[in-house]
Amino acid sequence: MSRIHASFTALKSQGRKALIPFVTAGFPFADVTPELMHAMVAGGADVIELGVPFSDPSADGPVIQKAGDKALAFGIGLSQVLQMVRDFRQTNQTTPVVLMGYANPVERYDQKHPLPGVASPFVKHAAEAGVDGVLIVDYPPEECEAFAQDLRAHGLDLIFLLAPTSTDERMAQVAKIASGYVYYVSLKGVTGAGTLDTDAVEAMLPRIRKHIHTPVGVGFGIRDAETAKTLSKVADAVVIGSKIIQLIEHQSRSQVAATAQNFLQEIRNAMDA
Repeated sequence: MSRIHASFTALKSQGRKALIPFVTAGFPFADVTPELMHAMVAGGADVIELGVPFSDPSADGPVIQKAGDKALAFGIGLSQVLQMVRDFRQTNQTTPVVLMGYANPVERYDQKHPLPGVASPFVKHAAEAGVDGVLIVDYPPEECEAFAQDLRAHGLDLIFLLAPTSTDERMAQVAKIASGYVYYVSLKGVTGAGTLDTDAVEAMLPRIRKHIHTPVGVGFGIRDAETAKTLSKVADAVVIGSKIIQLIEHQSRSQVAATAQNFLQEIRNAMDA
């Protein structure tokens, strides 16, 4: 049983929903991420999504783009992100970690780190580092079946995005190879954009569940405890990213972790109320 599956199973038995924070690796300080990850767990995070910095992030809004640019300026790439996960795993062997990013860094990593007889060095090294899942925004399901098989062979889940515009056919394609959970993008647009329509999300989830039998998380546009509480009544998980990035962006090095922990504790308390 993967850590992601175990986490959702335990939460379901408790009648609770997953809180999944997203942060960009290497932001706002190059060395803060493992400490930040531990603080988010202390604040109530059940799964951590760790953004891999990339120069051309098509799904990211201005807030996360800016965070990625800063991390890139610090020299943070996929190799450094895997090391952050290794550091986190030294004292946390239970909280699932999902890497979220784009195809280019993964494919470039494989080119730079070839291993004889290994289909994807990235997959092998991610598993060894303690990664539990991968969400590659620009990998459509029909083009990554071999990648999904390689991940499963190494005990990793492949997570996909669904959107308000996703067709039944697309959902069926995703259902064939998705594992861990599916991330429903609640807005038409990039991260942090627009105003979330919770009624529309609630109406969409039964349609998704006709096809998808893994847990469904909802993200993009969740910025406060009340919205998280409302969505946790209908979704299996709540994903929060841009708001955390905004809160920690201008903090001193010593306050980054505490700021994220305090915010997530408010969200956790509201979801559990």
